[in-house]
Amino acid sequence: MKIDEFSEPFRHQIGLLSTIPGVTTVSATRIISEIGVDMAIFHSGKHLCSWAGLVPQNNESAGKKKSVKISRAGVYLKPLLVQCANAAIKSNQNPYFKIKYQNIKKRLGHKKAIIAIARMILTCAYHMILNNQIFEPSDFNITSQTTKPNKTASVDQQLQSAIALLQANGFSITNTDSISVQ
Repeated sequence: MKIDEFSEPFRHQIGLLSTIPGVTTVSATRIISEIGVDMAIFHSGKHLCSWAGLVPQNNESAGKKKSVKISRAGVYLKPLLVQCANAAIKSNQNPYFKIKYQNIKKRLGHKKAIIAIARMILTCAYHMILNNQIFEPSDFNITSQTTKPNKTASVDQQLQSAIALLQANGFSITNTDSISVQ
């Protein structure tokens, strides 16, 4: 196929983006074809998200906000990222975006949560291409442990997981035998 021939020089970057949950090789190829691999043209990940139309418009006049809808930019990239976000929130192998989605959906609803996940995916893609690294979120362990505790788990198990969370964040815990529940 012609697409495979044209995308051959970008095979490494496509492989990097394919490590994001919900992003397939075809999706990664389409993302690269839209944004390119030279991230120097975007000042930051926020600038790329604004270019792709995944941030709210600034429609304000005389101190009155008129609309907070997302902009119309990114007519090809935005639907692709929304599709990737929908796939990412259904992934059980890597539940990072699924947990983020559930937390955002509680406050804002499904549509805004999907746009937020699409923006997270694009921001991840920006940093992955810029730094030449695979998808490894730094807050994954914290996110996975902040979900609802299991009701059948004992209080001791909950305390142990809280202590492990504190230690993972750099706190030193001494004398854990004297911790009691009141």
